[in-house]
Amino acid sequence: MVKGISRQVIVVHAPDPKLFEQAIFILKDDVGEGITDEALLKEARSAIRGSEDRPGKKRHFYLYGAVWASGGALITGLIWLLTVLL
Repeated sequence: MVKGISRQVIVVHAPDPKLFEQAIFILKDDVGEGITDEALLKEARSAIRGSEDRPGKKRHFYLYGAVWASGGALITGLIWLLTVLL
């Protein structure tokens, strides 16, 4: 634990408490003036909900790898075909 430093935090309870009870966000030092508490809570909750979109990106990553693997197999097949014919 760091002593002598005071930080502002936002504690958000998890919408589905199966794995996590709460999330703690530490605010930057330059944030705080001009932003309401409701806006900070809304941003923290959207960050929690935004993390649910990541499994969809994994499927996109696998599709991306499959396209490159298919392209490599096609090029290898064409090179083999050219060596056999010539």
